[in-house]
Amino acid sequence: MNLASQSGEAGAGQLLFANFNQDITEVKRASRAAGLGRRAVVWSLAVGSKSGYKFFSLSSVDKLEQIYECKMGPHCVAQAGVEFLASSSPPTLASQSAGITADTEDVCIVERLFSSSLVAIVSLKAPRKLKVCHFKKGTEICNYSYSNTILAVKLNRQRLIVCLEESLYIHNIRDMKVLHTIRETPPNPAGLCALSINNDNCYLAYPGSATIGEVQVFDTINLRAANMIPAHDSPLAALAFDASGTKLATASEKGTVIRVFSIPEGQKLFEFRRGVKRCVSICSLAFSMDGMFLSASSNTETVHIFKLETVKEKPPEEPTTWTGYFGKVLMASTSYLPSQVTEMFNQGRAFATVRLPFCGHKNICSLATIQKIPRLLVGASDGYLYMYNLDPQEGGECALMKQHRLDGSLETANEILDSASHDCPLVTQTYGAATAKGTYVPSSPTRLAYTDDLGAVGGACLEDEASALRLDEDSEHPPMILRTD
Repeated sequence: MNLASQSGEAGAGQLLFANFNQDITEVKRASRAAGLGRRAVVWSLAVGSKSGYKFFSLSSVDKLEQIYECKMGPHCVAQAGVEFLASSSPPTLASQSAGITADTEDVCIVERLFSSSLVAIVSLKAPRKLKVCHFKKGTEICNYSYSNTILAVKLNRQRLIVCLEESLYIHNIRDMKVLHTIRETPPNPAGLCALSINNDNCYLAYPGSATIGEVQVFDTINLRAANMIPAHDSPLAALAFDASGTKLATASEKGTVIRVFSIPEGQKLFEFRRGVKRCVSICSLAFSMDGMFLSASSNTETVHIFKLETVKEKPPEEPTTWTGYFGKVLMASTSYLPSQVTEMFNQGRAFATVRLPFCGHKNICSLATIQKIPRLLVGASDGYLYMYNLDPQEGGECALMKQHRLDGSLETANEILDSASHDCPLVTQTYGAATAKGTYVPSSPTRLAYTDDLGAVGGACLEDEASALRLDEDSEHPPMILRTD
């Protein structure tokens, strides 16, 4: 997400952007060679700054491992495009040609395609231009110019979405051709949109109104509108799909209620109350890989984690105490209360909470399983990545385990715990036993959704190989090569 202030100034450490890559499972090479098919979750963090962009591996709590860095200069991108400018609104394509780009500074958007080397970049120096690069080869694959400032870029194995303030462009990830354009959308100055990472449920969600919280759901495979969900009374502030693409979490500008809807039906599945006393600005929503937890961060010091479980109704029992009788009367009286009050009785509360050491900073959160333990990750405009442990059985307040500087430098003075204790029991012995045995494994319905033969193929490869591309491999070729005569 964009971490710059409203005036466009960078956050601490010259940070402009931070985002976690799309959650994905991939087969490890050793296991693939042995034919075992063992899978592991790959997590990484992309950071854009005044001087370029970086990628960090999130495989360990102790260390924030930098896996790539692109600073402004000739060593980042070896090929550049010559733009064909046009006055019309469709994006204009630039071909590959010799040259060196200088747009790798002031990176305000950097989106990595899962764990591949494909990356989409937008710079404040050229806010209308999207560059698609193969960062490990140091090559620019293509670039497009649009009629207005690019506010957000979303991508999965099928589609690449470019969000402008009043339009959305849907590209085919295989060859980057524009498949469809959604024009004259309600004003969306924040570039709010969400794209499902699931191939079978490849939906796009974006605001359907600038005055109320309508969500427009669009099928990016069949290129047609799927549904319109009246989610909130106030304008939307945050959207997030789960890994299966069958659930969509929404929050409004009030920030007091979080709702979860089924996709594409639009049926309300869950409703959670974040707070009552004050309205806040929701910064981000994020599901866990198994879809059991949902985190919501805001401009306050508290991150709420909700558990998506349906409580089985027990047969009514006759109260035996005065308090029990009073509770029964109170619940019975809700049918006579205003609907707003009745909804408050039925809304779920946070299963776990996190107390951040700051307030007022833009931030983005993610729920990940690192070293077999569920973690909440928070990247903030104060220049730090915070790692908390989540107890999936008891919930409660999460423990801060480590914080890392997002500029990649070592942080010794602010270490929270000794490195040997990062994977120790947190709250209860039952949770400690579960993590020690490694029994907590999210049962995501999409773990087997991404196979080797789903890599995008299109155009002529740089090495003239026609074999299928595997985007989860370090040695993959760019998935699209665009040339013009």
